[in-house]
Amino acid sequence: MNDPAVSGFPDPADYSGVRTGPLQVGERVTLTDPKGRRHSVVLAAGQRFHTAKGAIEHDDLIGGPEGVVVTSVGGVAYLALRPLLGEFTVGMPRGAQVVYPKDAAQIVVGADIFPGARVLEAGAGSGALSLALLRAIGPTGRLTSYERREDFAAVAAKNVRNFLGTEHPAWDLRVGDLTVALGAGEGADPGAPEQVDRVVLDMLAPWECVDTIAERLVPGGVICCYVATTTQLGRITETLRVHGGFTEPEASESMIRDWHVEGLSIRPAHRMVGHTGFLLTSRRLAPGVVAPTRKRRPAPGAYGEDYTGPRRAEPAAGGTET
Repeated sequence: MNDPAVSGFPDPADYSGVRTGPLQVGERVTLTDPKGRRHSVVLAAGQRFHTAKGAIEHDDLIGGPEGVVVTSVGGVAYLALRPLLGEFTVGMPRGAQVVYPKDAAQIVVGADIFPGARVLEAGAGSGALSLALLRAIGPTGRLTSYERREDFAAVAAKNVRNFLGTEHPAWDLRVGDLTVALGAGEGADPGAPEQVDRVVLDMLAPWECVDTIAERLVPGGVICCYVATTTQLGRITETLRVHGGFTEPEASESMIRDWHVEGLSIRPAHRMVGHTGFLLTSRRLAPGVVAPTRKRRPAPGAYGEDYTGPRRAEPAAGGTET
């Protein structure tokens, strides 16, 4: 295993957002009460965190280990721990809706995000998915994120910086529309990456940039789209099929259900994290290679007269596709 101090490469642990040792001034901790309610607190010398059951002194935590119990003036015990990445992202300030941890985990694995990867992201939003991608690629990779709204980009940048405690050397956050930025016309971004290993699209109309993405995604690279509705899911799926330069798209969604475990009472929890979005993944083929048409029997009416989406070209008289 290479020692970062010897090899000259940055240490991934320095940009993971994970901290150990005594709690320090400026660090964020999560205080959890006996009912499981969580409160996020940034430690400051001499300050107090006020609750309905009395205040908690920050100085009681600063300099001590995490994983301790502190008691408010009113006698309520709170468990103090540094927040995990998933806990931070669901509670951090947001401009746009965040990508929930269950979906971020599926994206990192489904899109096969690896250390050192060159990743193109559309829709930085509040920075939740960017944090997951940055942790996966490490400081030797490159994440280029496009966000259309400047105010959302500012929120994302602040959230990433707050969690990591520093600027990430692998992150290039740009304000602009990905479709325009990767195009050849007015508004094209000369600093856009020429080649990428992975593409993650969290945008309203990902089908609009399939052609330009195909030009920059390396053969074997993965495109992963995160969409909210079945209409979007159908449109991007058929667009990738019609393009022909991608493998058969695979669509999925994930739902998380907690379980109550107490003695002989073992049952599903009453609440669950249901639908938040659909994930679609596909891989880029080599230039000039066209994916064979998948042999399937479409459902009756799937491509009937009411269907208005993309279509493959009809086979010519000789039996080959045009």
